[in-house]
Formats: sequence, structure tokens, C-alpha cells
Amino acid sequence: LEIVYEDKWLLVVNKPAGMLSVPGKVEDMDSVYRRLKEKYPDATGPMIVHRLDMATSGLLLVAKTKEVHRHLQSQFENRKIKKRYIALLNGVIQETGNQRMGRISLPLCPNPLDRPRQMVDKAYGKEAITEYQIIENSKEYTRIAFYPLTGRTHQLRVHAAHPEGLNCPILG
Repeated sequence: LEIVYEDKWLLVVNKPAGMLSVPGKVEDMDSVYRRLKEKYPDATGPMIVHRLDMATSGLLLVAKTKEVHRHLQSQFENRKIKKRYIALLNGVIQETGNQRMGRISLPLCPNPLDRPRQMVDKAYGKEAITEYQIIENSKEYTRIAFYPLTGRTHQLRVHAAHPEGLNCPILG
């Protein structure tokens, strides 16, 4: 794993696409957590502060102690830490005037017929809010920055693809 930053309290690692943040049901599966536990056997607590989906690459915060883990998670819960995801969408988002930014607010819940996929459900879904900024449009694609204000499972994928969202699925 590429370590982008390290001090005595925490690490920032660059998680590659295709790797789990934490092991699934099989404990010995390759994951960021497993690799870091081997490299830092004296670290206490859960270490991984937040997760990225297996297919997603990006930076992960890793705490070296239980106390730091608790403090960082509190910052996520209180929205003190901001996340940004850059994605390529299959489709073109039409800009309105000079407006290159927007907000999607579509409540999400697990799809009971297709778990673990999520679906928009205005009656039973939990609040899910994503702000976005169009970076670049081409004839077929949009490069976009997503700023999730909530942290629902598959939130960005659903908000991008849903007809009431951007109506453009994420390619990568």
C-alpha cells in the first residue's frame, strides 16, 4: 500500500481499486486492514476510520490508537471532515446557464429484491444528500466532483444513475 502521510497518530493510505477496505466474512481476505495489521502489529483499535467500496480507489484515514480512531470518527459524524470523489459519468450533464454545481437529495434504502443494492424510496429511505460540481463535459461523458453530505451505501452511484438524480451512471 502506498502511504501518503504518516505521523505517530495516523496514516493516510492510497487504497487501490479492487481491494477491500476491511475483510468481509472471510477474515483472511486481502484488505487494507489486514495489510496494515501486519505492518503495524502494535496498533490498537479498529484502525480503519472510514471505508471505500472495493471498486473505488482513494485515500483512507487509518488511526494507530483507539483514542485517535474515536476522535476521527467523531469528526466524520459531525461533518468536520469533507469528502470529495471524482467520477466519470456515462452521459452529459446539462449546465443551466453558468451553473456547474447542484445538489441531489434522494432518500435511500436497501433494495429488498436485490441486496446489497440500494434504491430510492421516499417513504422508507434514509436521507441522502450529494452536492456536485461539473468539472468537464465532452460529447459523451461528464467528469464531475461529488461531495457527499451523508454517507449512505452506494449513495453516489444511485444519485448519479437515478432519473431524478443526474440520470448518468458512473463509469469510474
